Amino acid sequence: MKYGPAVRRRKLGAELRALRDRAGLTSGEVAQLVGWHQSKVSRIETGASNAKPADVGVLLDTYDVRDPQLRALFEALAGADGEGAARHQWWHAYKGLLPPEYRDFISLESQACRVRTLETAVVPGLLQTPEYARAVTRAALDGLPEGQVDELVQVRLARQDVLRGEPPLELSAVIDEAVLRRPVGGYGVMGRQLRRLAEVARLPHVSLQVLPFAAGGHVGLTGPFLIFSFPNIADLDVVVLDHLTSSLYLERKEDLKAYSEAFNSLQEQALSTEDSLEYLTGIGEGT
Repeated sequence: MKYGPAVRRRKLGAELRALRDRAGLTSGEVAQLVGWHQSKVSRIETGASNAKPADVGVLLDTYDVRDPQLRALFEALAGADGEGAARHQWWHAYKGLLPPEYRDFISLESQACRVRTLETAVVPGLLQTPEYARAVTRAALDGLPEGQVDELVQVRLARQDVLRGEPPLELSAVIDEAVLRRPVGGYGVMGRQLRRLAEVARLPHVSLQVLPFAAGGHVGLTGPFLIFSFPNIADLDVVVLDHLTSSLYLERKEDLKAYSEAFNSLQEQALSTEDSLEYLTGIGEGT
């Protein structure tokens, strides 16, 4: 298990190496073309050192990669922190507030084309109302100054723009019934949150399923998880496990296979999307 930056370095290095192979170049030839030492190319490809966005741009030019979306994804994997990146990566405005792991998470989320998530404690962040997000933040970070709570809620809401993009993020969520029965923020806040879920569940790029108590024991009892998938690059899925103070990122093929199979199993045990919408509508009206 590795933290986000290590995942990015290895993923980025592997993809750059694949691009070099497709271009029919050796690492030594690339080094000569761009004026670097061969060891620099090797360190980037193995993930042994951080790749600056400018260096990644040079390599993409060398490999004749012109697709803007693909270049943007590589830039995100490089963890662009420069002034130019800050202009189009909104979370840099909160750099002093957000820990590196959370910024890394948002960077990956902004470039993903699909997210699969199991939630057993709270409503997925991408679907939270402002009131609910505030209540969750206050509960999780007790004693945090009100101004910081406001900023964290702003970050949570800004993240939701990925669902309104072109194309929008494809979201598949399995939500444990306990999440929907827990009145976070009080019954009024929870009622409005439930109605919000029912609205979002009708969107064509959102699949929302309720995992009822009647399902009994299931693989999700071990805890919530999230799987990012990305466009244009094969074998780039990343599993994220959230903890109180940090997140863990899993990248091994065995882990990805296990969590993908677990999510498929949970979808089979959960209510259908149609029945889930009916359930959400019913309890939302009664709250």
